[in-house]
Amino acid sequence: MTPPLDLVVRSRRTVTPEGERPAAVAVRGERIEALHPYDAPLAAAEDVDLRDLALLPGLVDTHVHVNEPGRTHWEGFASATRAAAAGGVTTIVDMPLNSLPPTTDVAALEAKLAAARGQCHVDVGFWGGAVPGNVKELGPLHERGVLGFKCFMSPSGVAEFPPLAGGDLRRALEEVAGFGGLMVVHAEDPALLAEPDGPTYPEFLASRPEAAERGAVRRLVELARETGARVHVLHVSSAACLDVLAAARADGLPVTAETCPHYLTLEAERVPEGATAFKCCPPIRSAANRDLLWEGLAEGTLSCVVSDHSPSTADLKVPDFAAAWGGIASLQLGLSAVWTEAARRGHRLADVARWMAAAPAALAGIPGKGAIAPGNDADLVAFDPAADHAVDAARLHHKNPVTPYHGQVLKGAVLTTWLRGRPVDGEPHGKFLLRESTG
Repeated sequence: MTPPLDLVVRSRRTVTPEGERPAAVAVRGERIEALHPYDAPLAAAEDVDLRDLALLPGLVDTHVHVNEPGRTHWEGFASATRAAAAGGVTTIVDMPLNSLPPTTDVAALEAKLAAARGQCHVDVGFWGGAVPGNVKELGPLHERGVLGFKCFMSPSGVAEFPPLAGGDLRRALEEVAGFGGLMVVHAEDPALLAEPDGPTYPEFLASRPEAAERGAVRRLVELARETGARVHVLHVSSAACLDVLAAARADGLPVTAETCPHYLTLEAERVPEGATAFKCCPPIRSAANRDLLWEGLAEGTLSCVVSDHSPSTADLKVPDFAAAWGGIASLQLGLSAVWTEAARRGHRLADVARWMAAAPAALAGIPGKGAIAPGNDADLVAFDPAADHAVDAARLHHKNPVTPYHGQVLKGAVLTTWLRGRPVDGEPHGKFLLRESTG
């Protein structure tokens, strides 16, 4: 006799790769064993019936600055992964900068693994860093298990992670192409950036024009064409990049791109005076630009929506837009923020799951994640798509709950998050997701 299942989760709105349908998700151990009809009689240790609430795959956020070790007072693995789980995110990939040391060699990666061990409430992968002078470190980092490499084409904001300029970028791309790796790139042309002329948001916005993004993306596409490297453009804020990206896609180049919840939901015209929680790089642009980003997402020119969760202590977000740290904390709020706007524009939960779960998992090459499908990890999210809630920054799990969403009413609430078949509600049981292995 087959032993009972460990868990069954039923929903009339189960979001699968084929779309939304009634189903009972059968879980044995850490994996999804099968999808059955919603009302199928199944023997299980626990049977959860969500009825008309939605069941989503756990989200995969490939753009998270955890900052530990070294700047754990900004954020840390315990607080970041709690926030992730509360927002329906079951996998994050940590960025290599803002931690000290940055993840630019194997020793630094080992220091990060040691700092994170035993603290993670969700599964965690890692990007390595590509900086001037470390091209010989990229292969060893790849072999140790990083999922790819992050570089900047313009200053990063921290001195210990300088940008790749001129031949350094080409050499790094050639190296990564040689072992079939992935380079994820902050693409802004430093020659077109300037210090803001004053303290206001319009002056900050003018200092980082759309032309800086478009020019950097054009250069990156040509380098991908010449080197054969697989590249991914991070946090696209400007719709002026979309035609360049679409042309690269049409040419069959290995170029993909993402955008972020804040670019899809916020607008420059409504940034309150002095509200530096809205500052990020590249910046939040106009409402008309935001509409075009949604079109690029619907058309597939932009494939992923990820947070670019980049928190800091509150004192670094003052005194004005010229001096404040540029980063938005939104890891816990991304699903609700995107669903609020997506629903208004006629998109479905299946679209959101594709943008925020399946596509990021595919980008980072993380098997078994991003979809409710037999054989995958049982990463599941009970979600009420109709629930409205006002954001209270003080109730967020981020270590420094500074967010531009404070006071906004968002649609959609995460009720339960299961990581590999277990609710995320107590002791951390996240794993490290190292390339071709788990640790």
